[in-house]
Amino acid sequence: MFDTLSDRLSGAFRTLRGKTRLTDADIDATAREIRLALLEADVNLAVVKDFIAAVKERAHGAELAGALNPGQQIVKIVNDELVTILGGQARPLRFAKRPPTVIMLAGLQGSGKTTLAGKLGKWLKDQGHSPLLVAADLQRPNAVTQLQVVGERAGVHVFAPEPGNGTGDPVQVARQSILHAMSKLYDVVIVDTAGRLGVDAELMQQAADIRDAVKPTEILFVVDAMIGQDAVNTARAFADGVGFDGVVLSKLDGDARGGAALSIARVTGKPIMFASNGEGLGDFDAFYPDRMASRILGMGDILTLIEQAEKTFDAEESAKATQKLLSGKGGEFGLDDFLQQMQAVRRMGPLSKILGMMPGMGQMKDQIAGIDEREIDRIEAIIYSMTPAERTNPKMLDGSRRARIAKGSGTQVSDVNSLVNRFFEARKMMQSLAGGGMPGMPGVRRPAVKQAPKKKGNKVSGNPAKRTGAPAAKAVEPAAPASASGRPQPSEADLAKAVGDFQLPAELQQLFNPKSNGPR
Repeated sequence: MFDTLSDRLSGAFRTLRGKTRLTDADIDATAREIRLALLEADVNLAVVKDFIAAVKERAHGAELAGALNPGQQIVKIVNDELVTILGGQARPLRFAKRPPTVIMLAGLQGSGKTTLAGKLGKWLKDQGHSPLLVAADLQRPNAVTQLQVVGERAGVHVFAPEPGNGTGDPVQVARQSILHAMSKLYDVVIVDTAGRLGVDAELMQQAADIRDAVKPTEILFVVDAMIGQDAVNTARAFADGVGFDGVVLSKLDGDARGGAALSIARVTGKPIMFASNGEGLGDFDAFYPDRMASRILGMGDILTLIEQAEKTFDAEESAKATQKLLSGKGGEFGLDDFLQQMQAVRRMGPLSKILGMMPGMGQMKDQIAGIDEREIDRIEAIIYSMTPAERTNPKMLDGSRRARIAKGSGTQVSDVNSLVNRFFEARKMMQSLAGGGMPGMPGVRRPAVKQAPKKKGNKVSGNPAKRTGAPAAKAVEPAAPASASGRPQPSEADLAKAVGDFQLPAELQQLFNPKSNGPR
């Protein structure tokens, strides 16, 4: 969603690189580019004015004058102000001191409330709670049935005493759900209400009646992040008619410009608490303003990546795989282990999404977009067509075995050859990474320099005074600082150059990019 905005902001910062001093003209020109980028992203005009004023005030102040790198300091200022307009600190969900906690969902028609109710229910269940979904949307056709289907997929119970489709009293259903939750010991009740428009006085009154009946702990306003400024206007109308405590952004994976996400927290004064960024029930999480600002500026989201990895990877299995790589016996790490780790990565989400969270990957959008997810399906089919012995020791794969595997997996022999060759190369790279090395990094794992053999001939005394015709002593140059292991440490300039020149290793690029494998 924020790709266009990220590109425009990166272009604005590109002119500042390498400058040791910024003039007022440089700051004004950069602020002008940022203003245009935000306006093109459909950010609220008042929010843009406040944002630019804050950036220019800080940039013209002593904060920038004392910076060693003014260009980077501008990026930091913009990042801080983005965090501010996105709400500042993350606001966690409040829970009632005496269960059940009642959460009421409200929003526009088509904003995705019913699906989001299932996502929120699953998220709470994963947190150790016992949620109950309440079908109080009796207006929209088949809304009750949809909630029941979503609840079944999420593994969350649904309270639906009325069939809906225009019949039944939603206020009575909401009231009954609280008694049902108390009797069945549900600790969280999620009430899905009918979609409404800001100008629909009848439905706005119905929402207010449901609020008065269940006295919710939290009222969450669900906003479709793709509808731009209209989301802000609707939020204002709903805040005046019913009120809400927090915002949930849905459809963040869309291709809209993202103005609603950058405007609604500042305009309404209510925090963004959750964000939904996919079709799956697991594509839902708490909203962190600092992490979103980091993504917008192309700096990745390493904390979210770590959290997803902790949820997905089996620590014991990962430790075993690492031990195999570190053992020095490369043959112990086989295709079964490789497939297991690859499947764990895939459970975290699409590879393009995972790589997009890594710092510095904003400049490699085209390469990331070129990753073919179907290549993993082909890799799985090839590996599953092997015998256990072949997976353990791929070196035993001769021509006849490879032909059998290709036939069993519905691929070509060239595909099997390519996978096996890429596996050996990837294993070498992973062994290097697991051992703490990085191919191509200066000062890391350099091979020991062999000493020149001693020349036979006349012995020379160690006392310079006794030498005849000894050359003048050379000036001693300071040695490069060494680490505890004795290896020379790279200078800051070397590290900066290495990080700036870093690209995905060729083995990884070939592994997931079918274009490098030739036509199929």
